[in-house]
Amino acid sequence: MSAQTAEATSSGVGLRHALAGLAILAGLLSRIAGLAWLPDAEVLTGPALWLGTALLWPDLPRRNRRQAGLLAGIGVGLLLIAAFVYGARVDWPAMLDANTQVVAMLVGVSFIGLIGNRRGSPRPSGPPVTGRRGLAGTWLGVHLLGTILNLSTVFMVGDRLARRAPLTTSQLLALNRGLSSAALWSPFFASMGIVITLAPGMDYATVLAHGLPLALCAGLVTLIELPRRFDLTDTAGFSMAPRSLLLPVIMAALVMGFHFGLTPTLSIVAIITFLMPGTALAANLPRGLHWTAGRLRQHTLTRLPAMRGEISLFLCAGLLTQGLSTLADAATEGGWTLFAHFGMGEAMMSFLAIVVSAVIGLHPIIGVSVLASVLDLAASEQTLFAFVALSAWAVGTSVGPLSGINLSLQGRYGVSGGLMMRENLRYALIMATLVVGMIAWLA
Repeated sequence: MSAQTAEATSSGVGLRHALAGLAILAGLLSRIAGLAWLPDAEVLTGPALWLGTALLWPDLPRRNRRQAGLLAGIGVGLLLIAAFVYGARVDWPAMLDANTQVVAMLVGVSFIGLIGNRRGSPRPSGPPVTGRRGLAGTWLGVHLLGTILNLSTVFMVGDRLARRAPLTTSQLLALNRGLSSAALWSPFFASMGIVITLAPGMDYATVLAHGLPLALCAGLVTLIELPRRFDLTDTAGFSMAPRSLLLPVIMAALVMGFHFGLTPTLSIVAIITFLMPGTALAANLPRGLHWTAGRLRQHTLTRLPAMRGEISLFLCAGLLTQGLSTLADAATEGGWTLFAHFGMGEAMMSFLAIVVSAVIGLHPIIGVSVLASVLDLAASEQTLFAFVALSAWAVGTSVGPLSGINLSLQGRYGVSGGLMMRENLRYALIMATLVVGMIAWLA
């Protein structure tokens, strides 16, 4: 009887995982359909992803389940306060759409694992690049490719390193800092898109001239600090050899081809969402439709449910963001402005406030959005605001336990967001000092 019960339980779990995988796949397909030819289909993306998360909720590790539940609960609570205390009109179904574009991109990126044989890519051959040189390769590879491929680069590089051995703290920090510092200057980052929307009169050339040197300083700080704190003798780094760069460079070239040629109206995140799975499936087609269908079925039933940590954290963090932004909009309505003039002192205080809010768990997008909503920027102040916002984003996402990069590392590789925050506090302090100095120079 106990054996029958165990078999029935296992069958039920398998069915639940299969339904969850299909729901997640449906969320991805509806997002792609919305981008391509059927805009109304995208309304299904949020509900489908949330359905997959609900089905997989019992399988989340207790720590992830507690954190995700807390995020969602606070988000709903803030929405209720905005609705019943401040009289805000809350579009409740639309609240399910927060972060769904990023989640759909993550699901699309997972299909890169289908490039190779059924058992996955082999372990890298030859001796690894270790020490400071390996660390430099990891930071530089993620930084340069991440300026175009955004968060997907972390998975490409991180998964390659993880084939040798579980990622160490120093490797995770290199991935974190390499990507987050690209927000200081990359025109393809989500941060830049949001900042351009909030400050359309910004001068990108000025931002680039101040942000790029700061990004180089971030790499230099990493190369000086981490070898002093960790023994990197046997820690593998990402090789900048052509063979290692082949797949990321090909994907970057395809993304740029679509962005500047075929689909110039779509964002980089949107292009990655459909390009990654499309390329992966196309790479399997020479083996035949039956082979390709089998790979897709295996991926849907195994790999997509295994993404439950990443998907749940992003969706619940998005719900928190929706609650905070809705409450902030409702509470600040009426034309009140935080500063009559946005100069050097105001810029420094704003930057530090956003970074501190990131340390306590708020995504920098919340601080940037709230700041923009309580400012009345003159045309001459928009470039300074843009630099403050991008710098706060770069530093805040590196140290914030609920930033996109740290949520991804937590969901993908099992590292604690609190650990990443603590390990990056010194780095964030150094970078914040440099940013404050650059603000004084710019202002």
